[in-house]
Amino acid sequence: MHIPTLDTTVLEALDFFTKTPPPALDISTYSLPFVVGSGNAINTGKILFSGKAAIFADESNFRQIASAYKPVIDKGLITDAVIISASGEKDSVWELELAKEMKLTTTLLTCKPNSTGAGIADHVYAYKSIAEPYTYNTSTYLGMVLSATREQAADMKKFIQAVQLPAGFADYQAYTFVLPDDYLNVGPMVEIKGDELFGPHVMIRAFPQGHARHAKFVHPWEGELVITLGSVNTYFGDPAHRWDILLDEKASFGTVIALTYYLCGQIQKVKPDYFMQHIAAFCNDYGPKAYGKPEQFDIIVPANP
Repeated sequence: MHIPTLDTTVLEALDFFTKTPPPALDISTYSLPFVVGSGNAINTGKILFSGKAAIFADESNFRQIASAYKPVIDKGLITDAVIISASGEKDSVWELELAKEMKLTTTLLTCKPNSTGAGIADHVYAYKSIAEPYTYNTSTYLGMVLSATREQAADMKKFIQAVQLPAGFADYQAYTFVLPDDYLNVGPMVEIKGDELFGPHVMIRAFPQGHARHAKFVHPWEGELVITLGSVNTYFGDPAHRWDILLDEKASFGTVIALTYYLCGQIQKVKPDYFMQHIAAFCNDYGPKAYGKPEQFDIIVPANP
């Protein structure tokens, strides 16, 4: 089975969105909703609702947070729950059920309109996506973000392809992204990609400028490449191992996500095939077993064209 690297999938997703732009997402009707998701779904939710008052939760704390807000819900001051899940399965199913038990109006943002979650939710926003390897979730959440930012995928691809890797890019053992503060919620998305692609074998760190000032670089190291987006880095990491990428003036969250994912894919290309070696076993065995599911996960998640 051919499994593309993440950078290839990013470019394919941008080609797809050039031909099929995501519909605009209108969140103006929501007032203090719960926004719930797992992994990069909740980070996507924080981006989508970054300009609104919202209560964010994930699969580990939604029950606790919902219980804490029950008196407010009972008074009718909180009426909505927005669940974000590319698959519309796994944790999103019980999250939707819990929200409905609490008499909340539920909305599901997903790429699988025929999923279990879609059958439970009161309202469903179904996004189109390409076929891509399990865990990549590039076209899925990128499509949701583009539905809010309205960035042009063709411009994003042109910008990304113009980026030239520095000499010795393959030789580093650690790669750290320093992001503009406005892109705080992209940092965890990048680190999750590092976990998925490399596990403990290659260090991927990402945080905004504000966090970077808080002792993240006590240990400058020639084995770490510090990649700074949107500014010139004069403080962080070994001065001989810094790479600055200035952002296009039209760039927003979609560009920053696509660029950082693309660079993670470039790292993937020059390192051993850790992901390729283990993703089949994960999807066929211990991945679904962790959810108590007998069904295997798709190694290549089908498209929703």
